[in-house]
Amino acid sequence: MDIVLYAFTALLYGGLAVAGWRAHRHTAVELALAGVPADISPVESKPKTPGMGAMTRALLLLALLVHGVLLHTTIFPQNAMIFGFAFVLSAMFWLGAGIYWIESFFFPLDGLRLLVLPLACIASLMPLVFGGVRVLSYSAAPMFKLHFLIANIAYGLFAIAALHAILMLMLERRLQRMRGLATRHTGNDGWLSSWLDALPPLLTLEKLLFRLISAGFVLLTLTLVSGIAFNEQLVDRALRFDHKTVFAFLSWLMFGALLTARRISGWRGRAALRWVLASFVALLLAYVGSRFVFEVLLHRAVV
Repeated sequence: MDIVLYAFTALLYGGLAVAGWRAHRHTAVELALAGVPADISPVESKPKTPGMGAMTRALLLLALLVHGVLLHTTIFPQNAMIFGFAFVLSAMFWLGAGIYWIESFFFPLDGLRLLVLPLACIASLMPLVFGGVRVLSYSAAPMFKLHFLIANIAYGLFAIAALHAILMLMLERRLQRMRGLATRHTGNDGWLSSWLDALPPLLTLEKLLFRLISAGFVLLTLTLVSGIAFNEQLVDRALRFDHKTVFAFLSWLMFGALLTARRISGWRGRAALRWVLASFVALLLAYVGSRFVFEVLLHRAVV
């Protein structure tokens, strides 16, 4: 049954991704034949990617439902729990695709579909290669399940925020380059330039970025609090100062500092985006990175 869910999930994500890229390429070719300049600014050229129709929305919702069932059946088989870094990434991009589906009703995010869906397709298949490990018996505890759910939603929100930051850095770099070479740049930069043109404006991406970070920060706070409460319930110790705890609190402090600076001084721009990426790297090292090292490189179980 699981292999059917894997195949169906990958087929839906992959098919939607291919259809999106084909539609985008067709639109770009039509614009080129119509004589639309290739070097106009991304703000002026939007929207270039066709919007999501009712059928596409329905198929993406179906993909999300199937992926959700897949995650539940593979992570919690027969009152047990199997988990690992591949499952974390799969859950991250499942949530990311869900956020994209919801936000696309309110913002022109069709260009993001070209990035999110291929990544979700790949991530959904990763547990087939990296099977994870069986978690101890405490995985059935309600407190642990609550902690697990909150943590993965927080990780997913920050993963999408990190993707937004990368895209914003790429857009800023392209805008600066075009301003500096406005009188000399007359050629087409290829598929990358065409795809960047299809992304939402920087202001839209920035608004979404800080909405994601704010929500993620609240959930990360709840993750740390529930983790402390569960750890105290399990081993009578509120904190265990290992690499996971240190990097989790470091990322919490970094994201908190970013939101504080944003509120007080309106911090934005390239420095703020790099701070987002550094904070996300710290969060990855707290869990996904450590699990990859232990499970794949050292072949040791870690909980």
